[in-house]
Amino acid sequence: MEPDHEEPPEGVQHYENKEALPQDIQKYWHQRRDLFSRYDEGIWLTENAWFGVTAEPVATKIAEDIGDSVAREKNVIIDCFAGVGGNAIAFALSGRWDRIFAIEQDPKTLKCAKHNAAIYGVSKKIFWIQGDCFQEVKKRFKNAEMERDAVVFGSPPWGGPDYVNQDVFDLNKMEPYSLNHLHQSFSKISKEIVLYLPKTSDLNQLARHAPEDAMLDVVHYNMNNYSKGVCAFFGKFDFDSSDSG
Repeated sequence: MEPDHEEPPEGVQHYENKEALPQDIQKYWHQRRDLFSRYDEGIWLTENAWFGVTAEPVATKIAEDIGDSVAREKNVIIDCFAGVGGNAIAFALSGRWDRIFAIEQDPKTLKCAKHNAAIYGVSKKIFWIQGDCFQEVKKRFKNAEMERDAVVFGSPPWGGPDYVNQDVFDLNKMEPYSLNHLHQSFSKISKEIVLYLPKTSDLNQLARHAPEDAMLDVVHYNMNNYSKGVCAFFGKFDFDSSDSG
């Protein structure tokens, strides 16, 4: 499906060569088709998305792992930090979910997400919400139906690309939202929560949120033999019976 012929929001454009990019993000140019395989068809990226969006192969694998490991009765997924659409598009392409909600606070970024989803032909399969995710989930999804049916997914901001310089990433100092804040907020909506976090995340901090006498599944995601991040799976996810590796 072709996206509507509209202009990108102010400050956003589809770059066709490296030299046109702001100098501080030119180093990400080589991975544009890893971020979106259909980049050349007119993908829009904000400056932050060049280093913040989940790369397509990783987003695809995350979507597969969540869909395969959670109970089939879970048929709603809420993407709380939609960004320019990488994860929401992967969820829609998987065909696993009856309803997909994508929440993004910044209207320009949300416009990019809708545009990019249209390129992949899935924009109309996603319910788009512009607003603060913590307020929106409380207002829209805090009910028995969502607790029963929904998985909450979050790929929160990590505080910029400098996280790579930390041998062990302190999740309780993650900016602007700490692990404690994320877990406390989202667990009011559903017991099944998946957070995509830096590859060097402090596993001891994650383990403190595991149910008593239970293991917390943490999965590393790689691309081109390089670790890109981890997902922590809170709640009932059965990796023993799924095909995830």
